[in-house]
Amino acid sequence: MLQSSESEERIRELLHRNLEEVFGEGDDTRRRAAIDELWAQDGVLHVPPGVIVGRQAINKFAGDLRATHPHYVYTPQGKAQVLHDAGRLAWGSGPRGETPEYTGWDVITVRDGQIMALYVFLDEASEEFRRSAGTP
Repeated sequence: MLQSSESEERIRELLHRNLEEVFGEGDDTRRRAAIDELWAQDGVLHVPPGVIVGRQAINKFAGDLRATHPHYVYTPQGKAQVLHDAGRLAWGSGPRGETPEYTGWDVITVRDGQIMALYVFLDEASEEFRRSAGTP
């Protein structure tokens, strides 16, 4: 049986920092610096609109998404879970201090301490919100 070389602490850190510093960051320079640190060069983002490959494309997607709701924050819902080289974290997004407008799960796989892939699962009601709001 193979053992994961990724630490549980690092995977939890990646989940939380990606939520806040990539998808929650409105400043393009800070977001890009976080992506360079947290994401593998050939990282893959799986989101409802499609598959996005590479740091530059991930930065563009995150920036475009952020621009649709610049006053929203992402808030972890519960604790991150880790299994081998993967982790998942439930989150909500909406105006600070209010009930989240939409919720979902981030599931990542990690290689060499960086995010190799992120799968974003939106909860059913969130899919309806996304379509009605015209967000990517």
